[in-house]
Amino acid sequence: MSLLSLGVKTFLTIPEIVARSFSGVLSTLGQCQSIHTVSALNGKHNTYPSEPKAWPKYNDIIYPPQKEGEPPRPAEITHYRANVKCSQKKLWYVACMIRGMSIDEALKQLSFYKRKGAEIVKETLLEAQEIAVRDHNVEYKSNLWIADSTIGRARIVRGHRIRARNLPGTIHYRFSHYFVRLREGRPPEHYYPRPMTGNEKMADYLKSLRERRVYHSL
Repeated sequence: MSLLSLGVKTFLTIPEIVARSFSGVLSTLGQCQSIHTVSALNGKHNTYPSEPKAWPKYNDIIYPPQKEGEPPRPAEITHYRANVKCSQKKLWYVACMIRGMSIDEALKQLSFYKRKGAEIVKETLLEAQEIAVRDHNVEYKSNLWIADSTIGRARIVRGHRIRARNLPGTIHYRFSHYFVRLREGRPPEHYYPRPMTGNEKMADYLKSLRERRVYHSL
């Protein structure tokens, strides 16, 4: 029979207490991948897929034959770069800047753009340009323009570090996906809707007044 079953109290010495506490800490650290990025704490932040699945499928669309007299359908190429080590807020500025530009103008602007992520976007455009010529029968690689340039949220790695007074601090390492669609032809004159002039605003306002409906009136 053990001493605990007999009701006898057992006392541990200080070295035994220290050894038991250290064994518990070492077992906990052994289950973690890293002290700074604990996998158990990253579960709720990693619900986003590591690779985009829907965006590459646009390249596999087969359109029906066109009828006589219809304008030729321009070629479209979709490409992406997954898990870019850059937050969505920083990469968004680069993605918005090149919308509606020709491929040559976009590459030229990105070469002198100093924001974080510009070099990665430039590499993605060069890859998409090569895919367009190789796999989508685009005759001239300069005859392309950026039809879509967007970003998406990727996984977030949660880390920890010690701050002042031994207080734990949380760090979020954010990743992003970059998506681009190239379209054959010349870029449009206005990618975004053209701003209305003063006369057009007045005409639109008068039209809304004439078309309004007053309920419960004669």
